[in-house]
Amino acid sequence: MVRLSGDAPIPDAYRGGIVALGNFDGFHRGHQAVAGAAIARARAEGRPALIATFDPHPVRYFRPDAPPFRLTTLDQRERLFAEAGADAMLVLGFDSALAGLDARAFVEQRLLGHVGAAGVVTGEDFTFGRGKSGDVAVLRDLGAELGFSVDTVGPVAADGAAVSSSRIREALQAGRPREAAALLTRPFAVQGIVQGGAKLGRTIGYPTANIDMGKYLRPAYGIYAVRGRLPDGRVLMGAANLGIRPMFEPPVELLEAYFFDFGGDLYGQMIEVELIEYLRPEAKFPDLAALQAQMVADCDRARQILSAP
Repeated sequence: MVRLSGDAPIPDAYRGGIVALGNFDGFHRGHQAVAGAAIARARAEGRPALIATFDPHPVRYFRPDAPPFRLTTLDQRERLFAEAGADAMLVLGFDSALAGLDARAFVEQRLLGHVGAAGVVTGEDFTFGRGKSGDVAVLRDLGAELGFSVDTVGPVAADGAAVSSSRIREALQAGRPREAAALLTRPFAVQGIVQGGAKLGRTIGYPTANIDMGKYLRPAYGIYAVRGRLPDGRVLMGAANLGIRPMFEPPVELLEAYFFDFGGDLYGQMIEVELIEYLRPEAKFPDLAALQAQMVADCDRARQILSAP
């Protein structure tokens, strides 16, 4: 798996490929269906399979003040695309130049000129080009005229409704990580560098690995049962606080993960923390003794949840 830029011509080895085209934030079940169709066609035709994604997300370009909403980083998407079987991730930088292209220019310059795409696969609701002037009907017409294949994949449904990134975000913000995981096909995970801090957790017997939430969506603040994945492949079980730590001043937004039966030093390491189950909202306790008692209860419950089949 390689990461390619869609802003310039790509290496010859990846030209003439089949491109799965979309935002693919979260790479949920619906996205996986689009990618799977592209990879299947590429394999049948002996071509490279590319999954394209936009960065930054078009919403961030047009609404720079929008609250954080990302479900995955580029690094996470690269890993997920590789696991799906793609040969390359194609990153289309969403800037003023791309935003200014009409539908035809986007196809001619980016998909054909820079990428040399032999085929494109999208979801049925995909739009592109300045002012969303292009849709799948326009894409099919351009494909017939310019000589590339166009395939579309319909929505994937779960529990009677289409799987979407918006639906996943709503579930996470409502404190329903298991519902989000069912739509994603894996738990929602925050990846980041473990930061140094005030070491407040150590003073009460719960040293934590602290991660800045960055551009990620903010799920419901509170306590979670979590799994941590370390760079060396180890998987740790634990409990985490996501929020502003109402017991401590000043308030600082962090994901603070306490891993059971682990005493190693994680500072400066890139780890990933999966949110498995929401235990309770954040709360302010009358004193540290009451907080510690609640943390014991939270950790006991998290252990039970994480040890269940």
